[in-house]
Amino acid sequence: MTRLGLKHAGALGVCAAAWGSTAAFAVNDLVGGPAVNQLNLHPAATRIAEELHWLHWFMMAICVLIFVAVFSVMFYSILKHRKSLGHKAANFHESTAVEIAWTIVPFLIVIGMALPATKVLVAQKDTTSADLTIKATGIQWKWGYDYLKGEGEGIGFISTLDNAQREMSNNGGPKAGEVAPDNYLLKVDNPLVVPVNKKIRIITTANDVIHAFAVPAFGIKQDAIPGFVRDTWFRADKVGDFYGQCQELCGKEHAYMPIHVKVVSAQDYSAWVADKAKEAAAKADDPAKVWTLVDLKARGEKVYAANCAACHQPNGKGAGPIKPLDGSAIVKDADHGKQIHVLLNGAAGGAMPSWKTLSDTDLAAVATYTKNNWSNQTGQIVQPAEVLTARK
Repeated sequence: MTRLGLKHAGALGVCAAAWGSTAAFAVNDLVGGPAVNQLNLHPAATRIAEELHWLHWFMMAICVLIFVAVFSVMFYSILKHRKSLGHKAANFHESTAVEIAWTIVPFLIVIGMALPATKVLVAQKDTTSADLTIKATGIQWKWGYDYLKGEGEGIGFISTLDNAQREMSNNGGPKAGEVAPDNYLLKVDNPLVVPVNKKIRIITTANDVIHAFAVPAFGIKQDAIPGFVRDTWFRADKVGDFYGQCQELCGKEHAYMPIHVKVVSAQDYSAWVADKAKEAAAKADDPAKVWTLVDLKARGEKVYAANCAACHQPNGKGAGPIKPLDGSAIVKDADHGKQIHVLLNGAAGGAMPSWKTLSDTDLAAVATYTKNNWSNQTGQIVQPAEVLTARK
C-alpha cells in the first residue's frame, strides 16, 4: 500500500473510531426537546409555533416554485437557443411590457408573503391580558425566574444545570458502558413551572451580558439585554416538559445554560405554588439569628454545589480564568467585607456574577463554607447580619 493510501486508511480509521465513540454516547429523542438527527422544526406546543411551522412551509413552497420556474426557463433557453443549433443572439432594446411584468409580479409575491408573516409577528408581540407574568433574568450561566403577577406572585428562584450532568461533561462525557440521559445537558435543578392553557408573559433582562430566552416548541426567542426589558409570551396547549437553551453567545459556559419549562395542569400548578410558599416561609430566616459554624457549613455546602461548583469546581481549584477559592487571599481574609462585596456585586467585569438574589443567610453560609473548606481552615464565621449590613 502506498504512503498516501496508508494516510487515507489512517484517516478513515480515526473517523470510524470517532463515530463509534459518538454512537456509544447516543441518546434518544427528548420529548419537548431536540430529537436525534432532527432536520425539521420542533413539534409545536403552542398556536404561535403552529403558525410559524405553517409559515415555514408556505415560504419554502413559494421559494421552490420560483426556483423551478426561473431555472426551467433559463435552462430551456440555454439548451433550445444555443449557437450550435444555428441560433443567433437577438438584438433588441427595452420592453415596457416585460418591465411592468417583472415589477408587478415580484411585488404581488412579496405582498402575498408579507401579509401572513405580519399577522403572526403582530400576534407574537401582543403580550396584553396575560394570566401570569414572569421575569426571566439571564445570568452567566443560569436563569433567574421571578413570578411578578398572577397566581404564584412573589415566587423566585435560580435555575441551574444539574451538577451531575455538568460533572459528566467536564470529564469528557459518559464513560465507556455508561448511558447518557436523554436530557443530557438540559436537566436543571429548578424548572420554570407554568399552568397549561394560560397566557404566560415572559419579561427578559440580564445581569451581565446579552442572553436569549428561547423555547423552540413554543415558538419564542427573546433577547435578554442588561439594562433593558423585553417581553414575549406563550400559551402551552398541552402538559409536559419542554426544553430550550440560551441562544446568544454569552461566554465560555454558553452551552451549559439550558431552559426547562414544565407545563402542568391548573390543579398541579396551584399545588406547586402552595409548596413554594411553604418553602419560602421555611427559608425566611431571621437575619439577626446567630448561627454555629457547623450549621452554616452544612447549609453553605448545598448553596455552593448549586451555584458555585460549576465554575470554581467542587474542589475549589477553579479552571482557566476562574480564580481558585482554595487558598484565596480574599476568602481567607479576616475582613469578611471583602468577600461579601464580591458575592453581592460580582467581579472581573462580570465574569464573577452578582449573587444578590440569594438570601443573606445563604450568602453567609457559602462564605463560611469557603472559609472553612479545603485548605482554608480559618475557623471564621460569617453571620447573615454582616451580609444584610453590606447590602445597605
